[in-house]
Amino acid sequence: MEDRFLYAGLIRLHILHHAVKEPIYGLKMIEELRRHGYALSAGTLYPLLHGLEQRGYLTSTSVRLGRSGRRVYRATRRGRTALASARAKVHELLGELFESPEG
Repeated sequence: MEDRFLYAGLIRLHILHHAVKEPIYGLKMIEELRRHGYALSAGTLYPLLHGLEQRGYLTSTSVRLGRSGRRVYRATRRGRTALASARAKVHELLGELFESPEG
């Protein structure tokens, strides 16, 4: 998909949306995004998660599962606030995108 770079912000919002609802982890998000037509590898997803964490939108902890571990991400207060703001902006943009056929 040549226009992939256009969707990067939508993917970040989608990740944040799920992190607000419940704790998330990489494989779960790869599968969730795949359901919506985004084929992301771990090498693409983890830098997005780390970037969201570095900017204060997510926080993570290591969780032990038997012999292996998993990094679990949750939305921070800043992440929840940012998502609420983004929802309003996306709603407005979608209204504009769909109000009339392309010319």
